[in-house]
Amino acid sequence: MCNTKCCGKGGCVPSMIGKILVIVGGVNWGLVGVGMLMNNDLNLVHMIFGSMPTIEAVVYVLVGLSAVMMIFGCRCKTCKAACAACAVPSVEKPM
Repeated sequence: MCNTKCCGKGGCVPSMIGKILVIVGGVNWGLVGVGMLMNNDLNLVHMIFGSMPTIEAVVYVLVGLSAVMMIFGCRCKTCKAACAACAVPSVEKPM
């Protein structure tokens, strides 16, 4: 998936879910850091799924896989079509 402004909203469903999971992971890590500074446990994923360690682990794995997907980008037809609009070369104006 392209990271430019013109097609940042396009893409397939897995790509959108990946974006959401990366945001959730980033917010969770931010809360963990703030919690450490305040001598408190603010791990949101653990707060929600702490009594179910397997589900908690699955959430962490999905967030990690989503981050890897964001690094390499999605290669599906929908995401490629969304990025095709950005592939139009810009015409530079002479000075």
